[in-house]
Amino acid sequence: MVATAPSDGDAPQVAHPSGAEIIRQIKAANVREIVALPDIVTSDGLLWPISKDPEFRLTRICKEDEGVSICGAMSYNGTRAVLMMQQTGLMDSLNAIRAIGVDYELPIVMLVGLQGKEPHLLPDASASYGVRIVRPVLDAMGLSHSLIEEPQDVAHIPTAIDAAYANSRPHIFLVGRAPVVS
Repeated sequence: MVATAPSDGDAPQVAHPSGAEIIRQIKAANVREIVALPDIVTSDGLLWPISKDPEFRLTRICKEDEGVSICGAMSYNGTRAVLMMQQTGLMDSLNAIRAIGVDYELPIVMLVGLQGKEPHLLPDASASYGVRIVRPVLDAMGLSHSLIEEPQDVAHIPTAIDAAYANSRPHIFLVGRAPVVS
């Protein structure tokens, strides 16, 4: 069964990714450390279920760039972590990502909710300037990223996390549709 969002007037019905499946895929990549700030896109379908899952250790932080530092430090002893935030925090922490992820070559893996993105549009077509610029900025910085919009988009999560750790480089998952609790 494919979950769809409730209709918002003229917006078409769209399929949303499963939060439970995203969590399964994160576990399949041997990640048990989640570093997070709440974000409206991922909180209901991901962060709250993660906070109740005894297989994860959740570290709540106050600032996104401190999460970049924490995830980078964990990588030194082989601990895999995922940093969760929204795109405003991603943009705010670009210098830390550049220094720690790119210059120091550490595998910072991020799940970033695209707050304000219309679920029926791709990020580049969003009316929200803050959403529209995310992918071009990441491309300009040479940062690996992928989009999680559709239910089938979650299947690549373990491969992307494995590649980030194998290559010691950041990877950003852009979550364009709120994961549904399932």
